[in-house]
Amino acid sequence: MPARLAVLLSGRGSNFEAIADAVDAGRIPDARIVAVVSDVPSARGLARARERGLPAHDLERSRFASRADHEAAVTRILEDARADLVCLAGYMRILSPDFVARWRGRIVNIHPSLLPKYRGVSPQRRAIEAGESVSGCTVHFVDEGTDTGPIVLQRVVPIVAGDTEESLSGRILEEEHVLYPEAIVKVLEELRSRPSAAQKPVHRGLS
Repeated sequence: MPARLAVLLSGRGSNFEAIADAVDAGRIPDARIVAVVSDVPSARGLARARERGLPAHDLERSRFASRADHEAAVTRILEDARADLVCLAGYMRILSPDFVARWRGRIVNIHPSLLPKYRGVSPQRRAIEAGESVSGCTVHFVDEGTDTGPIVLQRVVPIVAGDTEESLSGRILEEEHVLYPEAIVKVLEELRSRPSAAQKPVHRGLS
């Protein structure tokens, strides 16, 4: 049966759309998106998910008394959807150690730098200010740190003369849209071939 993908987002959802396009085109074979969750009701990505007919869930932060309550609601959706892999696509919420532990080995993120360089915020600006000749993007597993999890795939983007944070960010984003689906394919292959206690196997035999 197809692998079951869930996407968490907070904004425009361009990486979500790249993933959805790749699923539709068969570039992420044997997969389907079973849940799109946003903590921002007005997120464009959530609207795009609904337009595509995908299960879209609005979990506005203000509706929950605590981060634990919010994450419990997210977890219920992911578990009900029987998600095999959780993909963060511009999800602007810090995840608790408990949430990360629940999905360890089955939750990935994309970051606009060549990790381990420039973890955290504004990596494009920091790369330019440091005089780097290249930047790029990284898909990595999520752990309890900030952009510290094991790297899945990376793609290099040259920094050219006159680059601004905005121009570099735009070129990196284009590469993110290619890299993220490729990384998801790689992770799903690993999940199928090497299930363990830390990462349950891709669902089979259930629709």
